[in-house]
Amino acid sequence: MTKQTAQKKQKTARGKAVSASRAGDRIFETDGTYFLKLVVFVLLGTLWLKFQQPLEWLGIPIHGIPVGMLAGLILVRQFEKLQSDRKIWYAILLVVTIICYFVPAGIVI
Repeated sequence: MTKQTAQKKQKTARGKAVSASRAGDRIFETDGTYFLKLVVFVLLGTLWLKFQQPLEWLGIPIHGIPVGMLAGLILVRQFEKLQSDRKIWYAILLVVTIICYFVPAGIVI
């Protein structure tokens, strides 16, 4: 048996052969990739479309629309494969969006 085929097949505790990709390998991203994603999602969370005069909808004044959060939700769903990673990015995006609602940041119409 060559070295390459011995490396591809591993045995589980029950003795079944599995491929190396299913034997517990995890895809890790570099620190730079993680930091870039963090910066992008923080910037998206700060992007609000705010109105100079609040709109009324069902008697509720709407001062702005979080367009960055909506775009960020779509990006997280598209690019993150693991559910645990998606939960982290959703939480970061939501916290930054809520904080930036009270800060004078965003595009004012």
